[in-house]
Amino acid sequence: MKPLGRHVLAEIYGCDFDILNDAKRVEEIMVNAALESGAEVREFVFHKFSPQGVSGVVVISESHLAIHTWPELGYAAVDVFTCGDTVNPWDACNFLTREFGAKDMAAQETKRGILPGMVPRLAAVNS
Repeated sequence: MKPLGRHVLAEIYGCDFDILNDAKRVEEIMVNAALESGAEVREFVFHKFSPQGVSGVVVISESHLAIHTWPELGYAAVDVFTCGDTVNPWDACNFLTREFGAKDMAAQETKRGILPGMVPRLAAVNS
């Protein structure tokens, strides 16, 4: 059975402090990662924490990209969730790894929306 989406959770290590601590730069890189993966960007919002760190999300037609950074640790936690066949979440993760100047990335993919028998749950409960 074909899943509805792919969700990649990425741990990105050894990143450049100055990049991970710059909300505008993280925003730019995340938006470009979405575009690099073939996604259609809808909206985005990013927040800079004090004394450091950035969190943000890019909403795409195909779902979303989200991030939280720990610049002092050179670490970024990223998730890329895509639906359909036209967007590759791994392209986004690889782009982020390069642009953050990272030394390493560990990631795993989960298939989302594998529906048993393709029967809507509500219909099964009411029958």
